[in-house]
Amino acid sequence: MNSLEDQLKNLFPDHEPNDIPVKQEEPTIWIQNDPLICKYEKRKGKPTTIIEGYTGTDSDFKVLAKEIKQLLSVGGSFKNEQIIIQGDYRDKIMQFLKEKGFKVKRVGG
Repeated sequence: MNSLEDQLKNLFPDHEPNDIPVKQEEPTIWIQNDPLICKYEKRKGKPTTIIEGYTGTDSDFKVLAKEIKQLLSVGGSFKNEQIIIQGDYRDKIMQFLKEKGFKVKRVGG
């Protein structure tokens, strides 16, 4: 049985394969010197974790919010220069942010 590559050569004899690997770059997020503030609140009786104090662009902060939500598989939002995550995940979020290179300050609780 022919390999996929052989079958493709039969179908497209004039094609010259280019073996350039496609590299996806992770978006680089600006790392600030000031610590991010990670705090816990109850809103409408439900626990939430709030991250604030980012001084970079909103788009970078939104990317960070998306990464945190994907990491924890939870819902959340980005409003008023705050990342709001559903649930109390302060320890996991702080660990993740420290691995990214941020300084993190835990506030309350």
